[in-house]
Amino acid sequence: MKKILQQKEKVLRQTAKEVDLSIIKTKKLQTVLKEMSQALKSQDDGVAIAAPQIGYKLRIFIVSGKIFAKDFGKGNQEPHPDPLLVKEIVSGKIFAQEPHPDPLLIKEREKTPKDLIFINPKISKLSRAKEWLPEGCLSVRWLYGKTFRSKKSTITAYDENGKKFTRGASGLLAQIFQHETDHLNGILFIDHAKDIKEELPR
Repeated sequence: MKKILQQKEKVLRQTAKEVDLSIIKTKKLQTVLKEMSQALKSQDDGVAIAAPQIGYKLRIFIVSGKIFAKDFGKGNQEPHPDPLLVKEIVSGKIFAQEPHPDPLLIKEREKTPKDLIFINPKISKLSRAKEWLPEGCLSVRWLYGKTFRSKKSTITAYDENGKKFTRGASGLLAQIFQHETDHLNGILFIDHAKDIKEELPR
C-alpha cells in the first residue's frame, strides 16, 4: 500500500498535471484511484486525499463517503476534532475486533455513501463570505491551524467513469474542495494558516 507523503516531499510542492480523459477507464488510472482509496482508508481520521499525497502528480482527489453518514462527527471524537481529520465512528477495524458486532451498526455502515472521486477538478465559484476554520492535513501530521476559507464553493470535475459533473457545497465539503485543490496546486494549508500548533495524538 502506498504511504502518505509528508510535507518535505517535492511532489507536494509541484503543480499536478491534468489527467488525459481517454485513460480514465484504463487499468493504470483505476489502479491509481484504488491506491488513493486504500491510503485514505488506512487513516481513521482522514476524510479526503489528493493524488500528490501518494506520489502521483495528477489532478485527482477523493472525498470519503463517511462524511455524509448520519453519525459522522458524533460519539467518541478526538479531543481536537479537525474538520479535515475527524476520527471515523464506525470503522471496519472496530467491527473486526468485536466478537459479536452489533447487526444494526453493520447495517448502518453498509449505508455509508461511497467515496466521491474528482478528476481534473476546477473550482468555478467561491462565496464572498469567508470564515476562519480549524484545519489539518494527512501530509502535515500533527500540525493544526486556522485557514480563511469561503463558506461555499462550486466545483466541476469528472468521475471515475469519465462523466463530467458539477457540485456545489457548503460547510465541511466546501472546505475540503478548497483544501484538496490547494494540494493540486502545490499548496499546503500551513502556507496560509494562522495559529499553527502541534497536537500529538493521545
